[in-house]
Amino acid sequence: MDKILLFKELYLEAFRNWTNIFLNKYFKVFSWFCFALLLITIYAFIFRVATGFAFD
Repeated sequence: MDKILLFKELYLEAFRNWTNIFLNKYFKVFSWFCFALLLITIYAFIFRVATGFAFD
């Protein structure tokens, strides 16, 4: 149990100095990146369907 509490304290101490602004911007960029990847995937699928690709 002491080791779990020690890891918890180390984790809290490591991320205590992070600001909310940094995390907010990071997750905003990450979500736009994921959205762009999703759009590319949908475009590729529609292109394959439109050109008659055989999904065997």
